[in-house]
Amino acid sequence: MVPDNTSVIRARDVMRKGIVSIDGMSTAREAAAKMRSEKVYSLLVKKRYPDDAWGILVYQDFIKGVIIPGRSPDEVHVYEIMTKPVITIPADMDIRYVARLAYRVGIRRSPVEDGGELIGMISLSSLILDNKLF
Repeated sequence: MVPDNTSVIRARDVMRKGIVSIDGMSTAREAAAKMRSEKVYSLLVKKRYPDDAWGILVYQDFIKGVIIPGRSPDEVHVYEIMTKPVITIPADMDIRYVARLAYRVGIRRSPVEDGGELIGMISLSSLILDNKLF
């Protein structure tokens, strides 16, 4: 996976910079509209208070929380269908370990953290599509 013996590719090297977030009180319809307008596949759900955990909303959450049960997207709030807590990835983590963690835990995307600040989003597809790897 690593192009040569001297360089290690880190999470920060393949992440998508910036994070699009949403409030947990927003509706599923509002969240879907934001995902479309921002052209993202996930939204970080904001903390309600400082000691709270981050949440994440992905397409599968809409399927299992809105579509399958036949609920109205105008009546479902993000906090009802999101995944929480979110596993964050250290920015300096070797992507081999990022891939292993994601595979074992069963996640497809995760925020990247550097010094307590969320700086980007990494996904399994970004690992495959990155020019440094393949």
